Amino acid sequence: MHDLCPEIQNAVFPAPADRALMRLGFDRWQEHIQESDNSEICKKLESLTGHLGENPLLSAIFGCSPYLTQVCLNDPAFVVDLLQSGPDRAAQSTLSGVSGYIETDNNGDITAISRVLRRAKQHMALAVAAGDMTGNWPLATTTEYLSDFADAALQCATTHILRQAAAKGVIELSYPDVPQHDSGFIVIGMGKLGARELNYSSDIDLIVLFDPYRMQGSDPATLQKHCVRMTRDLVRIIDERTSDGYVFRTDLRLRPDPGATPIAVSVPAAEVYYESQGQNWERAAMIKARPVAGDLEAGHEFLQWLRPFIWRKNLDFAAIQDIHSIKRQINTHRGGGVVAVEGHNIKLGRGGIREVEFFAQTQQLIWGGRETPLRTPSTVAALSILAEHGHVKPDVTEKLTAAYKFLRQTEHRLQMVNDEQTQTLPDTVDGMEKLAIFMGYDGREAFATDLFQNLRAVESHYAALFEDAPALSATGDIDGNLVFTGSDADPDTLETIRKFGFKSPEIVDAAIRGWHHGRYRAMRSTRAREVLTELTPALLDALGSTPEPDATFIKFDEFVAGLPAGVQLFSMLYSNTQLLNLFAENMGEAPRLAEHLSGRPSLFDSVLSSDFLDPPPPLPALVATLSKQIDDAEYFEQVLDIARRWTNERKFQIGLQSLRGMISPPDAAWALSDTAEAALQCLFPVVEAEFATQHGRIPGARFCTIALGKLGSHEMTPTS
Repeated sequence: MHDLCPEIQNAVFPAPADRALMRLGFDRWQEHIQESDNSEICKKLESLTGHLGENPLLSAIFGCSPYLTQVCLNDPAFVVDLLQSGPDRAAQSTLSGVSGYIETDNNGDITAISRVLRRAKQHMALAVAAGDMTGNWPLATTTEYLSDFADAALQCATTHILRQAAAKGVIELSYPDVPQHDSGFIVIGMGKLGARELNYSSDIDLIVLFDPYRMQGSDPATLQKHCVRMTRDLVRIIDERTSDGYVFRTDLRLRPDPGATPIAVSVPAAEVYYESQGQNWERAAMIKARPVAGDLEAGHEFLQWLRPFIWRKNLDFAAIQDIHSIKRQINTHRGGGVVAVEGHNIKLGRGGIREVEFFAQTQQLIWGGRETPLRTPSTVAALSILAEHGHVKPDVTEKLTAAYKFLRQTEHRLQMVNDEQTQTLPDTVDGMEKLAIFMGYDGREAFATDLFQNLRAVESHYAALFEDAPALSATGDIDGNLVFTGSDADPDTLETIRKFGFKSPEIVDAAIRGWHHGRYRAMRSTRAREVLTELTPALLDALGSTPEPDATFIKFDEFVAGLPAGVQLFSMLYSNTQLLNLFAENMGEAPRLAEHLSGRPSLFDSVLSSDFLDPPPPLPALVATLSKQIDDAEYFEQVLDIARRWTNERKFQIGLQSLRGMISPPDAAWALSDTAEAALQCLFPVVEAEFATQHGRIPGARFCTIALGKLGSHEMTPTS
């Protein structure tokens, strides 16, 4: 094995986790070499790999990763190159090959480019795995190579679809030799791709935009349609599974309001959305946004325009509360509970990767508007800068950074086994034993100890952000996620909603996402959505306590849909638990009252009065109260408004007291009748005087009002 590169020859690779699997891998490998028609490759492989088990890299691959074993068998020539030149040069060569293909791909064959990219993906996967297993690559090297390959693949695919579109006459390219330049077609990488922190088997989150003022086409009115078709072709090249595999799973759901917008959004439409409806969680997501393909200059200009949306120099109280709500919604446990080992999700579970990321991002949102160094997409860099600026203690940054790197490496090894997008640890002791060996440990116990310490470190520091946070439920006995950010339903959130008593959590989740996207008038202001974020846990708790939670929630959704504005009502409900519980009862048990409220949310103001739950007063007291209010009126129309408002509040008060069993039906009927009589008595002299002013008086004439029916017998109902 004299031709092995020093990087591989001197490395200490993990031991094979499954020796039977390793022996099977070497058997297949020997068969493959013997059946090969290329004698030169066979000789090099014999020289480089030696006899069974003599090559530590292949022993680790064959004994730990069925996926990487198959990659080796698919292309022995690349294995020779990797063993001779080392992981760094093999990865760089792969990137150069993709970039070179961009220059020569002029035949418009989507099948050919798909095959080239999938073959390159396998090469990069093997090179990165080898580099990671040497123990010499820092986390940043692994994630940057993966991200750079994603960039190169997207640029290659985008160039291809632009050339295709130009060949069909759909668009005109300003620079045919460099199709992406000034094309107006923008591909923005989000999440880990945008931050150049891609994991081993990650999907890639993209936002595709087009600038109608830059893009040249024969018919500007059809640009939207053509850009959607181009985006579908882009996803097909990257995402579609063929006999050669796939390049990257692709997700377009981080675009503005994905439930209501096409997969390619115009730049003006995106600007209007973020300016009028953008949410704080989208600000957090945009911290990592980066143009990765297409018209990079136009992409940078768009993100430059977006900077005031992402980085506010001054945050008001509601915005800060909303940012803290984002934190609170992710694993709202505040230090309680047990961190598991077997079966634990190291990304979404307690003490996981997401908690480190949100720890950094939420602090960046709060301080980054005034302190520009904090505007970095890198999680590790953000933690370091937060410490430098005094927002996080240095020892906290040190522990979170160490835990983040450990968890990310564990994530990579998990995904190398079968190229699965998983962050869930094996749920058996034997499975954990094999993962521990792949991680370079002697066995499960030592690995589990380090894993547990890192998870607990993250959990404790993340939980410190919630020391003053209210519990998810009024009783404090509901624990879990309430995440309505991002583009897809969070499984843990659905489970938490179910704990509140809802039988169809998917319906509840979808509706709340719609609220956050501003699809109702009441939700279109930033302030309304911010208050709603903070209110959501208590609201679900209150609605879930009604006899039919799902039906009550649907009624509340209908109620919200009819509101002209939401800030006042949401703020009132958030600040007063008694009011919220009354509101939930009203929604669940009195649909007529709920409909009445839709147009008059100010009726809830009366609930805050100290005598709201007191027994209905007698008729003379009602007359005295209304008369006093009317005496303050300056003109006739104001008298009518006062009388209407007072009467509606009284009807609402009686309805709720009746609903809660505080007064009997006969007493409610009498109280409603007294309310009507008080209004008549108080309005009578005012109306008479107004009529006399307009038309004069007839000497000696008088008139009166006689009550008949239910008013006459004091048997009025809420609908009388």
